[in-house]
Amino acid sequence: MSQIIKVLIVDDSAVVRQVLTAVLSKDPQIKIIAAAGDPIIAQEKMRIEWPDVIVLDVEMPRMDGITFLKKLMAERPTPVVICSTLTEKGAATTMQALAAGAVCYVTKPKIGLKDFLSDSAAELIRSVKLASQARPKRFASAAAPTSVHAGSPSNTIARPSAAGPRPVEMAAMSQTTDKVIAIGTSTGGTQALEVVLTALPRVSPGIVVVQHMPEKFTAMFAERLNGICAIEVREARNGDRVMPGRALIAPGGMHMKLTRNGAYYQVTVADGPPVNRHKPSVDVLFKSVAQVAGRNALGIIMTGMGDDGARGLLEMREVGARTLGQDEASCVVYGMPREALKLGAVEHELPLEAFSGEILRFVR
Repeated sequence: MSQIIKVLIVDDSAVVRQVLTAVLSKDPQIKIIAAAGDPIIAQEKMRIEWPDVIVLDVEMPRMDGITFLKKLMAERPTPVVICSTLTEKGAATTMQALAAGAVCYVTKPKIGLKDFLSDSAAELIRSVKLASQARPKRFASAAAPTSVHAGSPSNTIARPSAAGPRPVEMAAMSQTTDKVIAIGTSTGGTQALEVVLTALPRVSPGIVVVQHMPEKFTAMFAERLNGICAIEVREARNGDRVMPGRALIAPGGMHMKLTRNGAYYQVTVADGPPVNRHKPSVDVLFKSVAQVAGRNALGIIMTGMGDDGARGLLEMREVGARTLGQDEASCVVYGMPREALKLGAVEHELPLEAFSGEILRFVR
C-alpha cells in the first residue's frame, strides 16, 4: 500500500478550507490532518502532528503566508503548495513564495471558487502528491549582492543598481558569440535558477531558459532575477537576440526555440500545443538548440518532475553539445535529471552550485 500523505490546509476562507478538504480527501493516499484559518493556528496544530505537505494561502490575517513560509523553511523545511489567486498581485506574491521555497502552486479565482476547485480536483491532488516527493531546501538568498566575481579579485565587477539603468559593457554586448547555454527546469527551479544566474558575472555567455510556469509568472520571475543578477534577465520576446550578458526566459504559455539570423542567435516565441504536458517545453527548446547550435551549445537540465527535456538533451549530446544534469542531492525533485541520465543524455551530473563555474569554463 502507498504511504499516506498527511496534509495541513492553511487558508483564512472557510469555504476554501472545506472545499480543499473535500477534494483532497477523495484520494485514499491523502489524509487531511488539520485545517487552520491562519499560520498562528497552523503552528499550534503542527506541534501536535507534523504534516508531509502544507497547502497554503498567502494573504491571511495575523501572519501572511510568505512570513510563515520563510519561518518554516528556516526552521524545518517542509513541502508547501501555494493556493492563491492568479491576479497581478497574486502572481507577484506567489513568485515570492516560490523564491522562498514553495514547491508548486495552484490558482484559484475570486469568483466561482467552489466550482473551480471541484473541477480542478485532479490538479490539486497531483500537486499535493508531487510536493510530497519534494525535498525543499534553503538556499542562501542573493537578494542584495554587492559584487560579482569573474574568477579572480582583479576581475571584480560591481553589481549595477536595480533601481537605475543597467550599465552596458559595450565591447561584450555589441558582439555576438558562437556559444549558447540552454537551461531547462521545473519544480524547484525558481530557487535553482537564482543560485546559478546570480553567480555569473556581467560578461557571461548568452543563455536561454525554460522554467515551467504559466503566463504572468515568467515576466515577474524574470524581473525579479534581473534586479539581483549582474547579467540582464528578461522574459523573451519573439526575435530577441541571444548575446553575452543576457538570459532570456521563455514566456509562460508559449514555446521558445533557438534560431539563427546570419551570424547571430535569436529566439522565436510562438504558440503551439503542449509538449510533455508543458508550454513552454524544455524539449522544444533543447531540440532547437541541437539543430541550430550543435557542439557550440551547453545544455543543463535541473530539478523538476517528469521527463520534459530528456529527449531534447539527448539530441544535443548526439550532435556534440556538452550536457550536464543536476545531481540528486541538490535537487528539490530529482525527476527530469534522472530521466535524462537514464536515456544517456547527461554527460556529467553536478551539484547545483557548480553550474555557474561550468558555464564560464565552457566559453573559455
